[in-house]
Amino acid sequence: MGNLTFDFTGRTAVVTGAARGIGLELARFLRAAGAEVLLVDRDEQEVAEAARSLDARWAAADVADTADVERAVAQAVEQTGRVDVLVNNAGILRDGVLWKLSDDDWDSVLAVHAAGTFRFTRACVPHFRAQSYGRVVNVTSYSGLHGNIGQANYATAKAGIIGFTRTAAKELARFGVTVNAISPNAETRMVASVPAEKRAELIAGVPLGRFGDPSEMCAAVGFLASEEAGYVTGAVLPVDGGLSI
Repeated sequence: MGNLTFDFTGRTAVVTGAARGIGLELARFLRAAGAEVLLVDRDEQEVAEAARSLDARWAAADVADTADVERAVAQAVEQTGRVDVLVNNAGILRDGVLWKLSDDDWDSVLAVHAAGTFRFTRACVPHFRAQSYGRVVNVTSYSGLHGNIGQANYATAKAGIIGFTRTAAKELARFGVTVNAISPNAETRMVASVPAEKRAELIAGVPLGRFGDPSEMCAAVGFLASEEAGYVTGAVLPVDGGLSI
């Protein structure tokens, strides 16, 4: 991972969707940089194992369930005394052309991505306000800006996260809280499910000629989550190998 630029000693970070993929790498990065980290995921066994491997804390929670979300944030505060950084990374896919999407396909994707981002941010705000400090980093997508065939639900959710990021940035600035987003393009389990022909087509559209490694998302999140980035808010930072150019 190289030299760590940012020091999160004394800070507590909550990372959702942290049992694997980008979320796990972000949790690993923040933990190595000195933060107390609470990994959140629906899969209790997987998130517990991931947290143990990082000497971190964990909570099994559904980001679409308000009681679960509030319990997870309360746990972070009870165990560490604070919460400083929130990374809203949890996500699911239920792909299909729009005329074949069921109500559940639509509702479940928006509930995890958009509503989960809202619920976790809302739960952290009282603690951020009490501290006059907070960093929120949301995970959006190229699809949220440009659309993608078979992903009307996902693209809508990710576009909603951009709108939420910019609105929350305006609302929370007065409390010393920044809210930003990254738009990643990384090799994850979601990407692995893409058929080979479509995968080759996607890679051809990336100027750097490859998908990023999940660990390559860490520097961008580390910057946006850092104390040093206190004058950056409402930004959407592409970490996509030039895909969005």
